Amino acid sequence: MDGDAEDEDENPFDTLSPGAILDGTATDAYFDRTEATLEHAGRNPDVTVEVTADQFPTGEFEVFAGVEDVANLLSGLAVDVRAIEEGRLFDGGPVMRIEGPYLEFARYETSILGFLSQASAFATAALEVRRAAPDSQVLSFGARHLHPMLAPIVERTALVAGLDGFSHVAAGEVIGREAGGTMPHALIICYGRGNQEEAWRAFDEAVAADVPRVALCDTFSDEVDETLRAAETLGDDLDSVRIDTTSSRRGDFRQILREVRWALDERGHEDVGIFASGGLGPDDLRELRDVCEGFGVGSAITSADPIDFALDIVAIEGEPIAKRGKLAGVKEVYRTPDGGHHVGLAKREPPEKGEALLKPLIEDGEIVREFDIDASRERTRADAEDVR
Repeated sequence: MDGDAEDEDENPFDTLSPGAILDGTATDAYFDRTEATLEHAGRNPDVTVEVTADQFPTGEFEVFAGVEDVANLLSGLAVDVRAIEEGRLFDGGPVMRIEGPYLEFARYETSILGFLSQASAFATAALEVRRAAPDSQVLSFGARHLHPMLAPIVERTALVAGLDGFSHVAAGEVIGREAGGTMPHALIICYGRGNQEEAWRAFDEAVAADVPRVALCDTFSDEVDETLRAAETLGDDLDSVRIDTTSSRRGDFRQILREVRWALDERGHEDVGIFASGGLGPDDLRELRDVCEGFGVGSAITSADPIDFALDIVAIEGEPIAKRGKLAGVKEVYRTPDGGHHVGLAKREPPEKGEALLKPLIEDGEIVREFDIDASRERTRADAEDVR
């Protein structure tokens, strides 16, 4: 570890401080050099820049997220910003437009793109998971696959995309929601082989009454055996069993879960649900959703490839301009009543009954939008039903 670990004010981890993002040092070196060059030349044009992934619609919709962080980053600067609302689906064209003196925000390009690329990727992957099992309880279990600094991002975007909860405690404190979860294999193992009943009973006695009693039932023996033992131990207090069988021992996972369901029903435990986890993705959820009440999903969300947003100047002093291969001029994106996504020049007539998606975010340096997880979640739900 570099530096003096005894200094309480020193960050012991390889992470940036919020100050580094806010002061613009969380940037690529060429923006420092660009800033130095323009300042030396006394040049600071008024520009319009747009953030885009694809210039034209491709038929592949993605979920827009990360916009609150961008708003907080640019707040107080001499800029006006319009952006798609968090949770809306987009397909080509700009998701954000920034207008102002270039040097006012040039150093922030790296962070802007990072905020949007990662969060939108998580939200898009989480929506695919949600669509795979629309009627099941689905929780985000993916924080362990990420740097801890990113946990609030993945858990917030999971909620925006429609998932029912998440597991990370500190992330919950950041976003104002309570984390949930069951029990790990470590708890069962701490009681030793053959003593699973003691572990389940201790959990039942220790945790708060409002915590669902979900017994992990695949640690030492057959899933059916442990499930029936848990049901006998906890009786009517047992809400669900979680099956998290290691993939190398899983075989036909659907068949295992069907056997568990059969055994529960045959012993009169029809009210006990089954919760499955362990490297599951959308295809697994589609296959298993009729035999499980719920799922924990992790890497299917956290392994999502970042969305390849780019930030490009499209006008200088009001005149259209762009680098080769990009589209010059200020653009607008529209959603039509049939769910279509349209991209066009802002000065042209919009499509009939088209809703302009780029809405005010910052005006004269002030944030003019509120951010609410539930409102964003509703936008995602509505767009997921409507887009074509």
